[in-house]
Amino acid sequence: MNYFQTESPSAMRKRRALSVLSFIWRARPYAWTAAAIVISALGCAKQQAAGPSGPAAVPVVVGQVTRKTVPVQINAIGNVEAYSTVSVKPMVAGPLISVHFQQGDDVTKGQLLFTIDPRPFRAALAQAQATLAHDQAIEANDRVEARRYLELFQQGVAPREQSDSYTSAADAAAAQVKADEAAVEAAQLNLNFTQIYSPLDGRTGALQVYAGNLVKANDVSILVVINQIQPIYVNFAIPEDQLPPVKKYRESGRLRVESTIPNDSGAPEQGTLTFIDNTVDMTTGTIHLMATFANAKRRLWPGQFVNVTLTLADQADTTVVPTQAVSAGQSGPYVFVVKSDGTVESRPIVTGKAYQGDTIVVSGLQPGETVVTDGQVRLTSGAHITIKPAAQASPSAAGPSKP
Repeated sequence: MNYFQTESPSAMRKRRALSVLSFIWRARPYAWTAAAIVISALGCAKQQAAGPSGPAAVPVVVGQVTRKTVPVQINAIGNVEAYSTVSVKPMVAGPLISVHFQQGDDVTKGQLLFTIDPRPFRAALAQAQATLAHDQAIEANDRVEARRYLELFQQGVAPREQSDSYTSAADAAAAQVKADEAAVEAAQLNLNFTQIYSPLDGRTGALQVYAGNLVKANDVSILVVINQIQPIYVNFAIPEDQLPPVKKYRESGRLRVESTIPNDSGAPEQGTLTFIDNTVDMTTGTIHLMATFANAKRRLWPGQFVNVTLTLADQADTTVVPTQAVSAGQSGPYVFVVKSDGTVESRPIVTGKAYQGDTIVVSGLQPGETVVTDGQVRLTSGAHITIKPAAQASPSAAGPSKP
C-alpha cells in the first residue's frame, strides 16, 4: 500500500497563497510603525528647514512719566442757593387793584410791584390830619391862657391854683397834639403800604395772587417770591478729615472754587470760599461750606446741582502718568513699563488723584520712564512690543489684562 499521496498543482497554489496572506497579516503592526517613523522624520526635516519661530510683537502706544505742577483739590457735589430771598406780603388789607410786572421778570430795588386800593387809607390820613389841626389849635389857646394867668399870678391878682390849672391844660393839649402827629404818621404809613416796591434786585417767581383779589395784612398768602441771583451762593459739604487743610490754606488767602454744570460744555464758573460752618454734622461726618459766585452770565440757578472743585494750593514737581496708562488689577493699580530690550513689565503703583488727563503717582514710577497707554489688553510681563503713533491708537479695550 502507498502511504504518500501526491498533491495536485491547484492545491499547491492555494496553500502557498494562504501562507503569503498569513505572513502579511502578522507583519501589519510593524508596517504602520515604520510609516509613522517616516512621516515624523519628514516633519522634523521641514521644521529644521523652516527655522525656529516666536510670538509676534504687540503694537502699543506709549507715554512718558513726567513732573508737573498740579493743584491740591477737593471735589464735592453742591447745590445753588439764591444770595437773598424775599417773600413779598401785604402790610395792609384791601383789594389788589394792579400788578406792575410779569411773573418771571427781573426787577430792580425800588421798582413798583403791586398797588392796593389806597382810597380808604387816604380818607384815614385826612381824618388824622384834621384831628391834629384841631388839637393844635386847642393847644395853642391853652398855652396862651397859661401864660396870661401866670403873669396875673406873678402880679398877685390871680391865685396860684388857677395859674397851675391853665398850665396843666396846656401841657395836656401839647401831649394830645403829639398823639395826633403819631396817628397822622401811622395813617401816612398805611397809605404808603398800598404801594409795594421791590426790596432788592432779583428775579420774580410765579405770581401767587392776581389783581382783583382781596389781600389781608400779614396773611399767610405770599404775593410773589424774589430771588437775588447776582451774586449767588453754592452750598456743599466735605468730610470732616479734610477740614484741617481747608482751614490751613484759607488762613494764607482766599480759596478758589469752581462749579461745573452737568451737561453744560461751558467753562466752569469761578468763585471764592466765603463760609465755613461752625459745627460738624455728627450724623454724616461732614461740614457745610459755602462759596460765592458773581454769576455774571446767570448760568447758575437756585436749586441746581453742580460739581464743585475747591482748590487749596498748587503742588510743584509732582510725578504724574497719563491716566489711560493706569489699569486696575486684583492687587491695585498697575502700569506696563517699557524696558530697554523692547519688552514690558507689569509694575504696581500707588496713585493719587487725577487731574486733566494725568494721574498723580505717589510711588512706583520715576520721571522719564515710558509706559504703555494703549494696547494693554494684549500684554503680559515680558511681552515684546512695537511702538505705533498715538494717532493709530485703537479704541479702549474691553478690559485690562491681569498683571
